[in-house]
Amino acid sequence: MAFLATSWLAGHRSGAPVEVPTSSLVDVVDTAALTVPVARPDGRSGTPGARGATAARGRASSVVNPDPRWVTRTAERTGIPAVAVRAYGRASILAARQLPTCHLGWTTLAGVGLVESAHGTVGGAALLPDGTSSRPIIGPALDGTDGVAAIRSDAAGRRWHGDESWDHAVGPMQFLSSSWERFGADADGDGVADPTDLDDAAWGAARHLCSGGVDLRRGPDWTRAVLGYNDSDAYLRSVLSAALLAARR
Repeated sequence: MAFLATSWLAGHRSGAPVEVPTSSLVDVVDTAALTVPVARPDGRSGTPGARGATAARGRASSVVNPDPRWVTRTAERTGIPAVAVRAYGRASILAARQLPTCHLGWTTLAGVGLVESAHGTVGGAALLPDGTSSRPIIGPALDGTDGVAAIRSDAAGRRWHGDESWDHAVGPMQFLSSSWERFGADADGDGVADPTDLDDAAWGAARHLCSGGVDLRRGPDWTRAVLGYNDSDAYLRSVLSAALLAARR
């Protein structure tokens, strides 16, 4: 664990403007991002402040879109689908505005997304332009067998996985219903906090990783945040490897 923290700190740079998605592990993205305000009921355009609104369980006060040129270049450079790059970049910008002390970079989210679902393409699924996958991404039943936890299904979970008896992790970032109830949020402005939509799931993952007062510029905090998402040393190493790969390519 100490080695992982040292490796993380050795590659990190800080000081990027909050409007720019940062790698947070190795480099800083070199283009600005575009913020698209959402029209308010009074007809005016809403511009998010430094903290932004957190109503509706973390829903952004405006839809944030990373610079499309950055999205295209990053997708070509990393091989990550452009839709996923957009979702991770958007979530990192929202985190910089609403959770400014966390310092979450897009590559951490990319690392989680790769390990959890190959960026929404696991099992032959295709990631669609709206952030959903062409087929449902549902983890195994958490029924207490084969070393997994036993977690009973509830109404919130059944909405997404349909199992009347046992809970399942769902979507590209593999949220349990209890975690989604706590961290789920609408990032793309469609009015629904949907764990099967990578736009929303990436923002929910950002909120999860940033909980507990962490500063992800610090290796020990980064380690604690990722283990809080999935308490496995093998998982931690896989996410770190994937995040570093996304930053260095």
